[in-house]
Amino acid sequence: MLTIRLDSVPSTNRYCEALDLQQVDDFTCYWALEQTAGIGQRGNSWVSAAGENLTFSLVLHPTFLPAAEQFRLTQALSLAATDWMEGLAVTGAVVKWPNDIYCDGGKVCGMLVSNRLAGDVIGTAICGIGVNVNQLTFPQWVPHPTSLALLTGRRYTLEPLLRRLLQSIATRYDELRSGKELETEYLSRLMNMGRPARYRHDGHELTATITGVDRHGRLLLTTDDGVQLCCAMKEIELILE
Repeated sequence: MLTIRLDSVPSTNRYCEALDLQQVDDFTCYWALEQTAGIGQRGNSWVSAAGENLTFSLVLHPTFLPAAEQFRLTQALSLAATDWMEGLAVTGAVVKWPNDIYCDGGKVCGMLVSNRLAGDVIGTAICGIGVNVNQLTFPQWVPHPTSLALLTGRRYTLEPLLRRLLQSIATRYDELRSGKELETEYLSRLMNMGRPARYRHDGHELTATITGVDRHGRLLLTTDDGVQLCCAMKEIELILE
């Protein structure tokens, strides 16, 4: 497990994409103290105050994982993040599909996983992770942000916090390598699992209940009038108050 600290980069994921990843060891972490143009899911920006938060990308070589099962890596990372928060005595963390971590109605962690296939397996995965740690204020346009400091009322030293998070990821990564089934735990921590909620789908608002996630990571829901939905990223959006 190697961690390389970078003072400032536009995006740790973009930084990793420019590397010869075949020369990068499995489980190498590129940690940026400042990220000036971070990227998130759905093409959104990831806003992070310099020196206040954790912004890093983890390079993995999960060649044991078939390409058709790549969502299992997302499950492992999501579980690792919630494990880590529980270890910090931050209770109530849930996964907002597919891999945002929310607590008390606010987003505390986001992930962007970029996989490169090698035949029928995953050759390399760049796992970009951002955690709001000590930041107390956010731009008004950032939807529903929170941070560890806002949740707990204390400040954190970043480097030991990062080490603990990487260890949580390593534990779940080893479980993934061993073939352990993670879907049941993932669903148990999924926001609104089994409960009706409001969504925006195909230009319309509707009420639906999550019933599961398929092997490709698509969200499975049943609307209040009994229609079955199977939605990929960008096809459905949870409406948060």
